[in-house]
Amino acid sequence: MPKIISMLQGVGTEEISHVELIGTTLSQLQGKMLMPFEAGNSDSAGCRGSPAALRLKSPMQLGAFSISLTVKDISASAACYEKLGFTSFGGDITQNWLILKNGETVIGLFQGMFEKNMLTFNPGWSQNAEALDSFTDVRDLQRELKAQGAEFVSEADEADEATTCPGSFIVVDPDGNPVLVDQHV
Repeated sequence: MPKIISMLQGVGTEEISHVELIGTTLSQLQGKMLMPFEAGNSDSAGCRGSPAALRLKSPMQLGAFSISLTVKDISASAACYEKLGFTSFGGDITQNWLILKNGETVIGLFQGMFEKNMLTFNPGWSQNAEALDSFTDVRDLQRELKAQGAEFVSEADEADEATTCPGSFIVVDPDGNPVLVDQHV
């Protein structure tokens, strides 16, 4: 903040009022994410939507993030990532899966379990695999994605609406990358 104040010395009152307006706007938006604006009627060629079409939307809460890597030799892969500063965080190498962590970065090594590397999200978990008090259930996330027209490779069982329990689904992004949403709690 002192750097910003020193930058404003010698700035005219009109410029300061713009800075105050921007600061007020930023403080009002703190903790919110601007999402792409939705398609709407266009007033000019080449433009989709309008400033009126801009609105804040709460981001989907997917939980802890990691990348799940398909490996050929789990012991060799574990040794490689340990050289990069990762330490064992979970899993069982004798069952051909390990979870490694370096700071907040989490990777999973899986031998013979998946065809491709995957982005993985764990609703209900922090980055330290600790259960969260509040989270969006995997079945609610699935319903929201279905409503948006997402296509699923596999789906969570929605039969029991009254419970929160383990479940998972997989969607594929436009480039063919699988995205696993895997709830353990």
